[in-house]
Amino acid sequence: MEEINNNIVFDEETEKDFALIREFNSGKERSFSDLILRHRDKVRNLCYITLGDSDYVDDVIQDVLVNVYQNLNSFRFEAKFSTWLYRITVNKCRDYLRKKKIRKIFIAQEDDYNFVSSDRKHFENFDLGVILNKAIAKLPEKLKEPLILRDVEGYSYNEISEMLNVEIGTIKSRIFRARETLKALLKPYQENRM
Repeated sequence: MEEINNNIVFDEETEKDFALIREFNSGKERSFSDLILRHRDKVRNLCYITLGDSDYVDDVIQDVLVNVYQNLNSFRFEAKFSTWLYRITVNKCRDYLRKKKIRKIFIAQEDDYNFVSSDRKHFENFDLGVILNKAIAKLPEKLKEPLILRDVEGYSYNEISEMLNVEIGTIKSRIFRARETLKALLKPYQENRM
């Protein structure tokens, strides 16, 4: 681990990211690709789980990458690059969801979240991942985002607090409420299994 100006200590992976950012900012375009390759799977997973709509995931990821490319010279090396990147990703996902809500006002859509069925055969045809993703999609954004960042992406409460610009206590509370809500949403499936 290396110590940075503000007495902040970063791990080896973060230092690799910082080196790639410095190279990119000095004119080595290839460094951007290398940097993104290190984080692309987590960005894709975060978008996919947050949006739950695979048709638009690639568009949102593209928006994220363009934003990062255009603003990487303003990165201040005060936090992990992954924290900065995932904050941009979360904001782009929020933008997409906001636009989608506005479109729903003008276009009547069938409620595709009504996936609970008491028919056992219907239940057996479901993939657990699909069921879980649809349950997560039903959560309000303020509960969904910290849950995904914690339970899917594995970030610490501190990192999530920094990414979402929300107090740690609030993050913990929201994650607890999200887990409780998911338990309630998934309860019919658990009862059908017994």
